[in-house]
Amino acid sequence: MTRQHHYRVDVEWTGNLGSGTDGYRNYRRDHQISIAGKPTLAGSADPAFRGDATRHNPEDMLVAALSSCHMLSYLHMAAATGVVVTAYTDAAEGTMATLGDGGHFVEVVLRPTVTITAGSDPAKARAAHEAAHHACFIASSVNFPVRCEPRIVVASD
Repeated sequence: MTRQHHYRVDVEWTGNLGSGTDGYRNYRRDHQISIAGKPTLAGSADPAFRGDATRHNPEDMLVAALSSCHMLSYLHMAAATGVVVTAYTDAAEGTMATLGDGGHFVEVVLRPTVTITAGSDPAKARAAHEAAHHACFIASSVNFPVRCEPRIVVASD
């Protein structure tokens, strides 16, 4: 049975400098992203598109969503297969191509470093990444490749 899950996000543009969008350079790209019960995110465009580099931009958040979704799916797969993970970090990178006023992501590469206990099976730890990729809701929703280049570290006792 298919279940639907709904996510409510409120976005408010806060970049009106007084004259609205009467000129491309006359407004800021600043906005606030609000989700009930959670801290507000300060958003903007990427600096390449006249945004504020100190704020989160949609491109960063897409890469972060893919990375965190993969991590959460991976932790589930690891637990289900008896792999004990003690640390997980990811240095994810996304590549976007632009042409004129449009653009699209070309790919995202996840580079997780996963530390497992000495009693865990490194082959199972590596295989859990493939299963996690297929289980990740966000990766299943995008139309560009999401590659994973994991590194497995076995902790010494």
